[in-house]
Amino acid sequence: MSGELPPQVQNQIAQIQQVQQQAQALAQQKNQLEIMLKESDMALEELGKLENDVPVFKNVGNLMIKTDMVKTTEELKEKKETLDLRLQTITRQEERIHKRFTQLQDQLKTSVGTPTMNAE
Repeated sequence: MSGELPPQVQNQIAQIQQVQQQAQALAQQKNQLEIMLKESDMALEELGKLENDVPVFKNVGNLMIKTDMVKTTEELKEKKETLDLRLQTITRQEERIHKRFTQLQDQLKTSVGTPTMNAE
């Protein structure tokens, strides 16, 4: 038997590698979203501790702009909701990728484990 893999097995390995790359990209996105979500939670918590008449500032590019606390709180709540939805979507995508990875692994095991008819 030669050391070269059959085209079908090479294709399955390439698909597994592609799925692994997709999983890594999703994990990075999920991590970034979790950080942003935590920052939003912390900001909302701090805003909740303030009196209504305390001035609030937010970063806009390189500037800090005085802003209305109620409006800023609402914006942060909306941002948090959006981040939560994106996080749920990425979690579902991760689950699908994991299932696909498992399927491809099983297919590869079957392909490699099954003796070929033309083996010498």
